[in-house]
Amino acid sequence: MREVKDTVRALVRIGYDGKVHKTFRGHMARERFENEVRVLNYLEEKGCPFVPRVLEAEPETLKLVTSNCGSRVDHLNEKRLEQLFTELEHYGVRHDDRALRNVTYRATDGRFCLIDFEFATILEHPEWSPPPPEPDFKA
Repeated sequence: MREVKDTVRALVRIGYDGKVHKTFRGHMARERFENEVRVLNYLEEKGCPFVPRVLEAEPETLKLVTSNCGSRVDHLNEKRLEQLFTELEHYGVRHDDRALRNVTYRATDGRFCLIDFEFATILEHPEWSPPPPEPDFKA
Protein backbone atom coordinates (compact mmCIF):
# COMPACT_ATOMS: atom_id res chain seq x y z
CA MET A 1 0.00 0.00 0.00
CA ARG A 2 1.05 3.53 -0.75
CA GLU A 3 0.69 6.10 2.04
CA VAL A 4 -1.07 9.28 0.93
CA LYS A 5 -1.76 11.05 4.20
CA ASP A 6 -0.48 10.62 7.75
CA THR A 7 -1.82 13.24 10.15
CA VAL A 8 -3.08 13.40 13.72
CA ARG A 9 -6.63 12.84 12.39
CA ALA A 10 -6.12 10.02 9.90
CA LEU A 11 -3.84 7.61 8.13
CA VAL A 12 -4.81 7.18 4.47
CA ARG A 13 -3.32 4.57 2.17
CA ILE A 14 -4.16 3.40 -1.32
CA GLY A 15 -4.02 -0.35 -1.85
CA TYR A 16 -2.56 -2.07 -4.88
CA ASP A 17 -6.16 -2.71 -5.96
CA GLY A 18 -6.82 1.06 -5.96
CA LYS A 19 -9.08 1.05 -2.88
CA VAL A 20 -8.62 3.83 -0.34
CA HIS A 21 -8.00 2.72 3.27
CA LYS A 22 -8.60 5.42 5.90
CA THR A 23 -8.01 4.84 9.60
CA PHE A 24 -9.42 7.54 11.87
CA ARG A 25 -7.51 8.63 14.95
CA GLY A 26 -7.17 11.56 17.31
CA HIS A 27 -9.84 13.92 18.58
CA MET A 28 -13.40 12.61 18.11
CA ALA A 29 -12.17 9.78 15.86
CA ARG A 30 -15.25 7.60 16.40
CA GLU A 31 -17.69 10.46 15.72
CA ARG A 32 -15.81 11.50 12.59
CA PHE A 33 -15.68 7.89 11.34
CA GLU A 34 -19.40 7.38 11.94
CA ASN A 35 -20.24 10.68 10.25
CA GLU A 36 -18.18 9.96 7.15
CA VAL A 37 -19.76 6.51 6.75
CA ARG A 38 -23.25 7.95 7.28
CA VAL A 39 -22.73 10.81 4.80
CA LEU A 40 -21.18 8.62 2.09
CA ASN A 41 -24.00 6.06 2.41
CA TYR A 42 -26.55 8.89 2.22
CA LEU A 43 -24.91 10.29 -0.92
CA GLU A 44 -24.89 6.85 -2.53
CA GLU A 45 -28.63 6.52 -1.82
CA LYS A 46 -29.15 9.94 -3.44
CA GLY A 47 -27.18 8.86 -6.54
CA CYS A 48 -24.32 11.34 -6.17
CA PRO A 49 -21.76 10.29 -8.82
CA PHE A 50 -18.72 12.27 -7.65
CA VAL A 51 -17.93 10.92 -4.19
CA PRO A 52 -16.31 7.68 -2.99
CA ARG A 53 -18.40 4.58 -2.31
CA VAL A 54 -18.16 2.77 1.02
CA LEU A 55 -16.78 -0.73 0.42
CA GLU A 56 -16.04 -1.69 4.03
CA ALA A 57 -16.51 -0.01 7.40
CA GLU A 58 -14.91 -1.47 10.52
CA PRO A 59 -16.23 0.36 13.63
CA GLU A 60 -13.97 -1.65 15.96
CA THR A 61 -10.78 -0.33 14.32
CA LEU A 62 -12.25 2.91 12.89
CA LYS A 63 -11.13 1.82 9.43
CA LEU A 64 -13.02 2.83 6.29
CA VAL A 65 -12.37 1.38 2.84
CA THR A 66 -13.78 3.28 -0.13
CA SER A 67 -13.56 3.38 -3.88
CA ASN A 68 -10.92 5.65 -5.33
CA CYS A 69 -12.04 8.98 -6.80
CA GLY A 70 -8.84 9.81 -8.65
CA SER A 71 -5.82 11.97 -8.01
CA ARG A 72 -5.49 15.03 -5.83
CA VAL A 73 -5.91 18.36 -7.59
CA ASP A 74 -3.18 20.99 -7.27
CA HIS A 75 -4.99 23.91 -8.91
CA LEU A 76 -8.62 24.79 -9.48
CA ASN A 77 -10.07 28.26 -9.88
CA GLU A 78 -12.25 29.53 -7.06
CA LYS A 79 -15.38 29.69 -9.20
CA ARG A 80 -15.11 26.02 -10.22
CA LEU A 81 -14.30 25.00 -6.64
CA GLU A 82 -17.41 26.78 -5.37
CA GLN A 83 -19.54 25.19 -8.13
CA LEU A 84 -18.38 21.74 -7.07
CA PHE A 85 -19.29 22.23 -3.41
CA THR A 86 -22.60 23.85 -4.39
CA GLU A 87 -23.39 20.87 -6.63
CA LEU A 88 -22.93 18.60 -3.61
CA GLU A 89 -25.60 20.58 -1.75
CA HIS A 90 -28.11 19.61 -4.47
CA TYR A 91 -27.68 16.06 -3.09
CA GLY A 92 -28.48 17.28 0.43
CA VAL A 93 -24.99 17.53 1.91
CA ARG A 94 -22.83 20.49 2.90
CA HIS A 95 -19.14 19.57 2.95
CA ASP A 96 -18.03 21.89 5.79
CA ASP A 97 -14.34 21.61 4.78
CA ARG A 98 -14.36 23.44 1.46
CA ALA A 99 -10.69 23.13 0.62
CA LEU A 100 -8.78 22.16 -2.51
CA ARG A 101 -7.20 19.25 -0.58
CA ASN A 102 -10.66 17.62 -0.66
CA VAL A 103 -10.97 17.66 -4.45
CA THR A 104 -9.76 14.89 -6.74
CA TYR A 105 -9.83 14.38 -10.48
CA ARG A 106 -11.08 11.08 -11.93
CA ALA A 107 -9.44 10.70 -15.34
CA THR A 108 -11.67 7.79 -16.39
CA ASP A 109 -14.58 10.17 -16.95
CA GLY A 110 -12.94 13.60 -16.62
CA ARG A 111 -14.85 14.37 -13.41
CA PHE A 112 -13.83 16.41 -10.39
CA CYS A 113 -14.82 14.58 -7.21
CA LEU A 114 -15.01 15.35 -3.50
CA ILE A 115 -13.48 13.37 -0.65
CA ASP A 116 -13.11 13.57 3.14
CA PHE A 117 -16.62 13.85 4.58
CA GLU A 118 -15.87 13.48 8.28
CA PHE A 119 -17.19 16.99 9.07
CA ALA A 120 -19.93 17.10 6.41
CA THR A 121 -23.55 17.85 7.27
CA ILE A 122 -26.63 16.09 5.93
CA LEU A 123 -28.81 19.16 5.49
CA GLU A 124 -32.07 17.54 6.58
CA HIS A 125 -30.32 16.15 9.73
CA PRO A 126 -27.70 18.69 10.90
CA GLU A 127 -27.88 17.30 14.43
CA TRP A 128 -26.15 14.08 13.25
CA SER A 129 -22.86 15.80 12.38
CA PRO A 130 -19.95 16.23 14.75
CA PRO A 131 -18.79 19.76 15.50
CA PRO A 132 -16.05 21.12 13.23
CA PRO A 133 -12.46 20.95 14.45
CA GLU A 134 -11.17 23.70 16.65
CA PRO A 135 -9.67 26.57 14.59
CA ASP A 136 -6.12 25.90 15.77
CA PHE A 137 -6.42 22.11 15.24
CA LYS A 138 -3.66 20.83 12.95
CA ALA A 139 -4.82 18.32 10.32
